[in-house]
Amino acid sequence: MNIFRFFGDMTHLCSILVLLLKINATKSCAGVSLKTQELYLLVFVTRYLDLFYSFISLYNTCMKLIFIGSSGCIIWYMRKHRVVSQTYDAEQDTFRVVFLVAPSMLLAMLINHEFSFTEVLWTFSIYLEAVAILPQLVLLQRTKNVDTLTGNYVFLLGGYRALYLLNWIYRFLTEPGYRQWIVWVSGVVQTAVYCDFFYYYLKSWHKNEKLQLPS
Repeated sequence: MNIFRFFGDMTHLCSILVLLLKINATKSCAGVSLKTQELYLLVFVTRYLDLFYSFISLYNTCMKLIFIGSSGCIIWYMRKHRVVSQTYDAEQDTFRVVFLVAPSMLLAMLINHEFSFTEVLWTFSIYLEAVAILPQLVLLQRTKNVDTLTGNYVFLLGGYRALYLLNWIYRFLTEPGYRQWIVWVSGVVQTAVYCDFFYYYLKSWHKNEKLQLPS
């Protein structure tokens, strides 16, 4: 654990809290991609299988359970809540996630640290997380006008990954023999996916304007 990872985790947690706040306070999930939320749940479930056979720390276990539980909660709101579910725009949220899931699984089976069930699924989760935000970004581009809380949610998600890049650099410099090429490359790809959004988010913040993304 180091300060970059800790603040990365807290930023990730804040992004989820912001999204839950938006949904609960406004009773609306307008502008939120259900497909991205389902992909994140798949990421967490396949990554945290070690909950069944390994204990690292109370902090580690609690964060894993929070990420799985909060993702399930968001999906429940969007699918089952009698008011919130009516605001979900399925006609706009049409990204074909099979083109993200299938290549991620294929790549995980070909490039991994060890060809075992749990290791392949863990690697799959790393690859899938790198692109899981794409349905959300596409939805925001289609709707163009982005509400403040949804914009903050996406920005915090990107910020979490950027902080994790600093965490990896710090560990590389301070831990002899530390190498995680799969995680590093996937993290760089994931951060790059956010770059366009970061530009328009910071531009709108600087000009004190409502965030709008080009179609």
